[in-house]
Amino acid sequence: MSLPPILPVGTSVTTKVALDGRPVGSVGTVVQAPGDLQHAYRIRFSDGAEVALPRRTFGVRRHDKNWLPSAERDLAPFVQYRCVVGSRAFGLDTAGSDTDLRGFFLPPARDDWSLEGVPEQLEHGEEVYWEARKFVLLALKANPNVLEVLYSPHVLTATPIARDLLDLRGAFLSRLVYQTYAGYVAGQFRRIEADLRQHGQVRWKHAMHLLRLLMGGTHLLQTGVVLLDVGAEREALLAIKRGEVPWPEVEAWRAALHREFEAAYAATTLPERPDYAAVQDWLIRARRAALEW
Repeated sequence: MSLPPILPVGTSVTTKVALDGRPVGSVGTVVQAPGDLQHAYRIRFSDGAEVALPRRTFGVRRHDKNWLPSAERDLAPFVQYRCVVGSRAFGLDTAGSDTDLRGFFLPPARDDWSLEGVPEQLEHGEEVYWEARKFVLLALKANPNVLEVLYSPHVLTATPIARDLLDLRGAFLSRLVYQTYAGYVAGQFRRIEADLRQHGQVRWKHAMHLLRLLMGGTHLLQTGVVLLDVGAEREALLAIKRGEVPWPEVEAWRAALHREFEAAYAATTLPERPDYAAVQDWLIRARRAALEW
């Protein structure tokens, strides 16, 4: 559920930077995937050499092959919505924090219908933009990262098409939040505990964000609003990120937050399913607008 997602072993990739004599665009294969987006992948090239690379330095080959060198394949001008997410939106930023930008783009119809098609997402360093249909499908599934994009308090770009979508963002909210938030947090905490048992190490930053996600899920179930800023919990969460809180205390906090999450789910007034019809109507209107580009 991480966005961009954790790529599985075997994924074919192409480099975005020159590496030890290898040109940009060199093809390799993921042979070891990290547990989270803060760690590097291990990539093997055709000559057998392996290197550790952060996600921003390579792209997925099935996406890259859709790109043509001509200017008409530059889809960046068709980004409709751009906002700040991550630590700067959560109120957890520090002096060295990156500025993570997310949003969606709407390609011209001629590109969407062409033989080449369009990629499902654009990646430029710390920026990630999903194609409009992919974006709303993820949001309808209550993907936390995408819902946070829709509710970011720091919007940098919002065209009329994007503003129309923001006006109906409540259509994406449903009880599916319980499955996606709770399932992801529980699974990731099990992985952290396994790392602790096997290696004696805890990914503190990841643990911090999982607690933040539980807080956000509880607030969403209670109020019908996606909350990003952690407010008064900032210092307690940053202490976890710095590794200053013993693991048993972190686990106890997680258990307490999970009980609150369960109680919020039992009492929530959110609908069983999102409003698919409203979202589809928006997507068709957006596609019609793209006919003129």
